[in-house]
Amino acid sequence: MATYKNVMLVDDNEIDNIINEKIIEANHFAESILVFQTGQEALDYLNANQQDADMLPEILFLDINMPIMDGFQFLEEFEKFSSVVHEKSKIIMLSSSISPKDIDRAAGSRYVKKYLNKPLNSRYLDAISF
Repeated sequence: MATYKNVMLVDDNEIDNIINEKIIEANHFAESILVFQTGQEALDYLNANQQDADMLPEILFLDINMPIMDGFQFLEEFEKFSSVVHEKSKIIMLSSSISPKDIDRAAGSRYVKKYLNKPLNSRYLDAISF
């Protein structure tokens, strides 16, 4: 049985999304995986479903370095959502960045619950519990 009903991947790198999706599936971490290659697409999905908690992801894996809208800009927009979205969707930064500046900035967000370095792995998934 899956740990979570819905998780979301937000990453512009298609290969990273495929790998992370396979790891999530192999570990039975989620029943459903929503994959978006832009922050705006993910925000649009959250906006369209913010009144239906069952459609919202419990875990949202967010990349930092994306074109047009990076992970931090995504967080600024995420802040505008209702408390329903904030309470349901826990954000985990999943990035290749090892910059202390990025790590500190992510830690400063009340919406970011963890900061993980790519790639996602079984050990990371086992350590996630909200």
